Amino acid sequence: MKKIILPAFIIAIISCNNPEQNGGISAGSFNDPVTTHIDSTFAPQQNFFMFANNAWFKQNPVPSSESSNGIFRTIQDTINEAIKRICETSAADATAPKGSNKQKIGDFYFSGMDTVSIEKTGIAPLKEELARIDAIKDTKELLNEVARLHTMQAGCMFRFNVTKDEKQSSQYIVALGQSSLGLPERDYYFNTDSRTTEIRKEYVSYISKQFRNIGLPAAEAENNSKSIMAIETALAKASRKMEDLRDPYRNYNKMSVQGLNKLTPSIGWNETFSALGLKSVDSVVVGQPEFFSALEQQLKKVSISDWKAYLKWNLLDSYSPYLNKTIADESFHFYATVLEGVTQQKPRWKKIVENTDGYLGELVGQVYVSEYLPKGTKEKLLEIGNNIRDVFAEHIKQLDWMSAPTKEKALAKLNRITMKVGYPDKWKDMSNVEISRGSYLQNVINVNRWAFQYDINKYGKPVDRNEWQMYPQTYNAYYDPTNNEICVPACNIIVPGFEGRMPDDAVLYGIIGGSTFGHEITHGFDDQGSLYDENGNLRDWWTKEDREKFVAKTKLIVEQFNDYVVLDSLHLKGANTQGENIADLGGVIMGLEAFHKTAQGRSNELINGYTPDQRYFLAYAYAWMVNKTDASLAKQVMSNEHAPSEFRVIGPLSDIDAFYKAFDIKEGDKMYRPESLRVKIW
Repeated sequence: MKKIILPAFIIAIISCNNPEQNGGISAGSFNDPVTTHIDSTFAPQQNFFMFANNAWFKQNPVPSSESSNGIFRTIQDTINEAIKRICETSAADATAPKGSNKQKIGDFYFSGMDTVSIEKTGIAPLKEELARIDAIKDTKELLNEVARLHTMQAGCMFRFNVTKDEKQSSQYIVALGQSSLGLPERDYYFNTDSRTTEIRKEYVSYISKQFRNIGLPAAEAENNSKSIMAIETALAKASRKMEDLRDPYRNYNKMSVQGLNKLTPSIGWNETFSALGLKSVDSVVVGQPEFFSALEQQLKKVSISDWKAYLKWNLLDSYSPYLNKTIADESFHFYATVLEGVTQQKPRWKKIVENTDGYLGELVGQVYVSEYLPKGTKEKLLEIGNNIRDVFAEHIKQLDWMSAPTKEKALAKLNRITMKVGYPDKWKDMSNVEISRGSYLQNVINVNRWAFQYDINKYGKPVDRNEWQMYPQTYNAYYDPTNNEICVPACNIIVPGFEGRMPDDAVLYGIIGGSTFGHEITHGFDDQGSLYDENGNLRDWWTKEDREKFVAKTKLIVEQFNDYVVLDSLHLKGANTQGENIADLGGVIMGLEAFHKTAQGRSNELINGYTPDQRYFLAYAYAWMVNKTDASLAKQVMSNEHAPSEFRVIGPLSDIDAFYKAFDIKEGDKMYRPESLRVKIW
């Protein structure tokens, strides 16, 4: 697939707002990715995902340096090319004033590319912190150091952040929860299948190797690895499973600091909060109280020396990718090769471009918007989004299972959804972040400390409803239930293969409409989002009967996805993925209905031999054209709330009657589901 020339494409999109300009296109008149990716050895009735995409997969296997390949990788490569130019021109600009965006971007990128200095520096920027850990003598000093590691974004022992109070979303509150673990999810510590058992062995070996890499004797490194695994296993045992974290009511337990001290007498929370930079904390939300009860027992049971090893490990593991080659390579081997099946590292420039964007994306985004996005991007995205919202309103009004009082509140919530599209009107202030060419690792530490302090500074202030959680150059989108908002960054307008010309509406509404706007709006009404009201507060606005009907429908989609087998005997976790599956189903339907209101959607026009509806469904499948390594698929099933791409296509489409009509799906076909089992929610 050709890479996109981003500015030309977006200009084409914006200059053709009139759907009547989409005239008929005969077969073979242009290189059409929607149809050229079709593999006719797969019948659409048997596996629509492979039918729509496998010709591309055959020509584009997963590179050895990636865990996946497909539309996301293609778009990210295009974005990376733009960011690379931003980084290189910034690094070469000797006139950039100190403290300017370009100086910081250029120096961060330069420091990451300066492997000679990285090798020479070694772990020097971590030595002071490692020495502080070595000096710990008791639980009080241990907890003070835990707080310091949180300020460096090397958080351990428990999760801590300042976030919106879900029941009073106009206010910020301190939230505590179960700790992040070294392995991706708690089940990695307990599942007995051969794949997971081998990963546990590799993890213990990885810990030991990294301790040896910073100079510890082999015996001490091995003992540390065993102690750390024991601590993490105990914490994992007390942790809730991913599907149990989906219930916001069960994971909202507000208590006073005095009550928290009773729950964990070994932790002086007033002192801990002070070490974290917070004063006068009176109440907190504890996500999982039973975890903190177990943590209290571990603080009494585990020796200080073992806790010190645990703290050292969290610090070292957090910063391993930014250290010398030996340590960084070991980190790559475990997290990329063992967990994701990636056998070769990316070119250095690509890693540093992605890291520069990850750490300084707020600054990169400002240059990206000014130099790579023409005016009008926001308007075009908003046009599509509003069309999707209008269709959603029509669907709510016509629902046969929802009563009038609940419909009224659902419509009120829908109308209040804020659409953040394109890029923010106000950027975050990173003026006090020190970036130099001296130390790559120190630059990363400085940005991490800034990011922590940025969140801490929110405490006690009203919620900023205008804040963005993504960059305009991030190919992704989100729905935030506590703000009742969706965010669709500017680069989501990219459709690979349509360089310099406007895609037809079937493509625009299949990808940008259905899989993006429709998906994110539906998140406001999935199993989690539906629990929040129009102001973003966790509050029940349903009648009892309507909620029961909704839950019955969501159980059907859980059962549907539980039946899908990804690898060997590895099934999808329907309960864990249900929110995304509900959003996919709603998104496809809303995108299709909005498409039907366009000139192309109302016509019988064939493009390269396919009807408008067929082309719409092909475009939706194109939106999820992603192929993954087996290891990456297994990790996704175990630790991610999104189903693999294949099932995000065949799952929702097999529930939609219009798809059956478009591709003549009949009983006996693999894509067929009996009408009684087809999930219909929104």
